[in-house]
Amino acid sequence: MAFNLPDLPYSFDALEPHIDAMTMEIHHDRHHAAYTNNLNAAIAGTGLEGQSIEEIMKGLDMNNMAVRNNGGGFYNHCLFWEVMSPAGGGQPGGALGEAINSAFGDFNTFKDTFSKAGATRFGSGWAWLCVHSGGKVDVCSSPNQDNPLMPGVGCGGTPILGLDVWEHAYYLKYQNKRPDYISAFWNVINWDEVAARYDQGK
Repeated sequence: MAFNLPDLPYSFDALEPHIDAMTMEIHHDRHHAAYTNNLNAAIAGTGLEGQSIEEIMKGLDMNNMAVRNNGGGFYNHCLFWEVMSPAGGGQPGGALGEAINSAFGDFNTFKDTFSKAGATRFGSGWAWLCVHSGGKVDVCSSPNQDNPLMPGVGCGGTPILGLDVWEHAYYLKYQNKRPDYISAFWNVINWDEVAARYDQGK
């Protein structure tokens, strides 16, 4: 069973001025599409066919670079589109807000920690907020298209918020100013989606 490129849940220009339409179109229609096609090619005729992307990630042979890179790219971007929204921003409440306050002291400290994880990731990669069984959350980053579902990567647990800090995610608008892009990201976070993922993951 082949994986399909998911549609964006909003228009290309819906996240402007924070993330521009051209970046969104190229990022989704070219980059994510390429990861999807390459993942399907990499698993064709293998025992990975028919598994969910989460099962593939959790059981991954980290030396299988085709599945590692393209499977990670497929999974990471599927999450990325969903945790953003034109109506995003603000702060989470409820159980997620309480878990963030418990782990980091307050939302602003969490925001600084997450932003630093993205800003200091050398080269290409991702920043993550993850939930563990029982509801504890923590922040980590991973290189390239790795993610915390993979064996031995980052904070473990289940990713519920991810920030793409590859240059293709921001370079058209922000050039080399990654911190400005990270700052803008806080205006589009879909906390309802992140909270739903938290509830499911804990």
